Amino acid sequence: MSRPLSKVAPAWWDYTTLEPALLHDAARLTEKDLRQLSRPGFQVVMYDTLEEFYVAEALEYLTAWRQATPDNPAGICGPIGPTEQLPLVAQMVNALGLKLHHAHFWGMDEWVEDGQPVPLTHPLSFAKADLDLCFRRIARPLAMPAAHLHFPTGDFAAYSRSFNAVRCVVMQGGQGEVKHWAFNDPLPRTGRFKSAPPSPAEYRKLRTRIVDLHPMTVIQNARTSGGGNVSLVPTQAASVGPVETWQAEKVSIWHAGMHDNPFGMRLTTLMIAKKLADSAVPMSLLADHPNVQFNFYRPAIGTCAAEMH
Repeated sequence: MSRPLSKVAPAWWDYTTLEPALLHDAARLTEKDLRQLSRPGFQVVMYDTLEEFYVAEALEYLTAWRQATPDNPAGICGPIGPTEQLPLVAQMVNALGLKLHHAHFWGMDEWVEDGQPVPLTHPLSFAKADLDLCFRRIARPLAMPAAHLHFPTGDFAAYSRSFNAVRCVVMQGGQGEVKHWAFNDPLPRTGRFKSAPPSPAEYRKLRTRIVDLHPMTVIQNARTSGGGNVSLVPTQAASVGPVETWQAEKVSIWHAGMHDNPFGMRLTTLMIAKKLADSAVPMSLLADHPNVQFNFYRPAIGTCAAEMH
């Protein structure tokens, strides 16, 4: 049988094209159920306060950077969304006097307009946010060399090769409403993917590239970054790909409840725990990564019960 059309964007694949029974099972999960979905290679961690949550996220930066040596440089790949951890990272580095001379950082994505990643002058520039919220706040004697800051804004092949040259200790991410990490969105329902989305193995061959964004992603980013002004949000982005993601020793996803919702957080947790990889839900492909951690702000887990407002 052919899979259902998407309820939100019929020309695209997304989680609404999954079997209804799987969606129903995800919606029924309680907080206790989520905690019990940990398995070897997939860890579910809960935090009771936002302070704990963002401090823990910031500490992943320091843990990665402290492993960097002249002979074995190391770093972390990090998101914009969330961003609350970034000033904490700079504050911790300065307070501890941590020298970042052999450390590296990869920004995982950037907006694209007219076929090119946006410049630092663009109001929504992710690279600008990383610099303003973190790296320009680090004391000059401690700062990492500019060449150690990698953004997908120029030569994508060189950006991809840097994951071969430098050890990526951890790749952080958030989860968007379309269930992506970075901008690894589901693909349009066209051509050879008209009747079925790409297989997990085929999707995992994707490298850093320019991505056409699912309409759900455009609307979400208008809500979170543009006051709802959809016309402000680009419809393409440059994104780190699964190829680079699988070069990270650990993938750490941070669920504060601001970028996705109670249902979405349940769905991807269930799919990864049960190894139900489906490229209509890109986050679920992490079921095949050997070291994934989902970090939840417990109060944001909520419920999926019907509720009128």
